[in-house]
Amino acid sequence: MKKSVFYHAGCPVCVSAEHDIINLIGQDNIEVVHLGEERHRIDAAEKAGVKSVPALITPNGNVLHINFGASLEDVKK
Repeated sequence: MKKSVFYHAGCPVCVSAEHDIINLIGQDNIEVVHLGEERHRIDAAEKAGVKSVPALITPNGNVLHINFGASLEDVKK
């Protein structure tokens, strides 16, 4: 089974959402990507349709933008 991917930038909004998503989906069903620490993954997030973080990419490829922590443009800086 393909995992969901949760992108975030480490801000308090993102970290809170990460904990909630892990509790809902389960640690084994999600890959967490901290774009502040894994900047090389920003391109993949952008290509997947992420416009802001925190965001969840479902196994079907749908992008769920959760709350609003930072735009992807801000994360790139």
